[in-house]
Amino acid sequence: MKKARYIFCGLALLAMVARAQEKKIRKADTKFTNYSYASAIRSYEGLVADGYTEEEIFKNLGNANYYNANYDEASNWYAQLFQLGITDIDPEYMYRYAQTLKSLEKYDASDVWMNKFKTARSNDQRALAFGNNEDYLERIEANSGRYELKNLGLNSKVSDFAPSFYGNDLVFSTARDSGLISKNIHRWNDGAFLNLYRATGDDQGNFTALDKLDRKLNKKTHESSTAFTKDGKTMYFTRNNSDNGKFSRDGEGVSRLKIYRADLIDEEWGNIVELPFNDDSYSVAHPTLNKDGTKLYFASDMPGTAGESDIFSVEINKDGTFGAPQNLGPQINTEARETFPFVTGSDILYFSSDGHPGLGGLDVFGTDLKDDSGKVINVGRPLNGEEDDFSYIVNEETRTGFFASNRDGGQGNDDIYGFVEREPLDFSCHTDITGVVRDGKTGALLAKASITIYDRENNIVTTSETDANGNFAAKGDCTDGRYKVVASKTDYDEGDKMFTSVNAKDATGIEVVLNKTVNSAPIGTDLAKYLNIEPIYFDFDKYFIREDAKIGIDKVLAYLREFPNVKVQVRSHTDSRANDAYNMQLSSNRAKSTANYLIAQGIPESRISFEGFGETQLTNECSNGVPCTKAQHQMNRRSEFIVVE
Repeated sequence: MKKARYIFCGLALLAMVARAQEKKIRKADTKFTNYSYASAIRSYEGLVADGYTEEEIFKNLGNANYYNANYDEASNWYAQLFQLGITDIDPEYMYRYAQTLKSLEKYDASDVWMNKFKTARSNDQRALAFGNNEDYLERIEANSGRYELKNLGLNSKVSDFAPSFYGNDLVFSTARDSGLISKNIHRWNDGAFLNLYRATGDDQGNFTALDKLDRKLNKKTHESSTAFTKDGKTMYFTRNNSDNGKFSRDGEGVSRLKIYRADLIDEEWGNIVELPFNDDSYSVAHPTLNKDGTKLYFASDMPGTAGESDIFSVEINKDGTFGAPQNLGPQINTEARETFPFVTGSDILYFSSDGHPGLGGLDVFGTDLKDDSGKVINVGRPLNGEEDDFSYIVNEETRTGFFASNRDGGQGNDDIYGFVEREPLDFSCHTDITGVVRDGKTGALLAKASITIYDRENNIVTTSETDANGNFAAKGDCTDGRYKVVASKTDYDEGDKMFTSVNAKDATGIEVVLNKTVNSAPIGTDLAKYLNIEPIYFDFDKYFIREDAKIGIDKVLAYLREFPNVKVQVRSHTDSRANDAYNMQLSSNRAKSTANYLIAQGIPESRISFEGFGETQLTNECSNGVPCTKAQHQMNRRSEFIVVE
């Protein structure tokens, strides 16, 4: 009975411990679900320290760190998730793990997980982009080294980002002056709420003063990402959904982002209204204007979004009303994050993404909106790195600009960097087409071969030439479809090779084979000499075809088959031994025997004639009575193949 009591007490204690553990897990899950990521991380880490190794804990720890841009920590938790050996984990975790590995510069390991992701989700835009750009690191390297960077003195020890041009001034978002009391702390990252600041600049690009913008703009919410009309009298900016300046949350407890418009009235910002396509159920953020202010670009997760956030555009009508937002499509938007758009005066769209192949975290990309191909280019190092690089803006005239990054070496969590672009990106869309040209018989690489590339309509796309090593390189266009590479060279027949281009993917390793040109010999030609074959010899006083002679005759056969209109006369000869009449008959037999051999191999009889010439056409001085060796006499016992038509 006493033993049973101990057992009962032990079970009760275990049940109490289990309930306590479940309570801790539920509490951590609630924080995560409510986007209190910083607090959720602490709670989950405590559970792991207590020995918990559950799938959901590792998932949420990875995601909470991922969304807070703690990519090294996220990588650790995703790695532990996959070490559990669970086979049905959502492939999205493969993608995020691959991204975090890049932030640790483990690109080979990242590619392994990207290939697993591609297998699991073959139709995902990110998988397709990776498959079409497996050499993405080389491409990024080709675009690198074009920027000179400078960390700005206006940065604080917290987050500073989202710069925008306002004349010579710079307007940006910062968390520097709030967060001293709990109501100003954001649960997502334990950081302070964001406000808008203005840095006064001079003609030399120096910033001489720093001021917080109007209180009507800066409320007890986040404000960021501004855009100004050319006259400076209208501003678009991002703010949390608010009610009388305070957070307003949806049914899930989330305060979504919205874009607002403000007018400058008597040097003060007022008439602040939200845009009509905002909604409490999704976010609209990070506005930017085209050159003439007729179109607004922004990021959103509104219905129709492919990923976590897409880039949209909307027409601004002359009366100030707006058209319907349009998604920029799959060439730009992926199933991940596309955000912080900026459009230059020449309609180049720059944006940040962790869906296109990059170096890790958010990278800055560019695309020419005037080009229907939609080619997206990574701007390269040093502007992009292994962490988040975003909110890029540039003045195309001065080639100067700004962006934000959470890279190591900054003053705060996010810093604003200035840059000078020494060399612009080449946005002309082209594909690299490379290969070799070889001799079809010897396999030798052929130099100075002409290369012409045709599209499916047989239009010439580009031309090139092989180098001294038989290699060629050419630039093609970005149109999907079938293409043909045609190679030509003197003394060779033309050769070609087809290839298909999809999503501007390069075509490499193309091999074109050329065969030596064999022209029809002119009338009167002896094919034995023309084809450079051994003479067709006969034994002494014999007219049967020797085995060694068949090798040469077979080459004549191949020629006759290649040129079906050619007619030949077989002319046979003897040496000077025996009398003239006998030799004439012997040579006729030799000619007939040779002709019959050709006919027996399928050459029509109408194409073959024959004649014996006895000893009348000796090849040397071995005539009647002249002493000669057997080898010298052998040279006269022969057949010739003379083209007669």
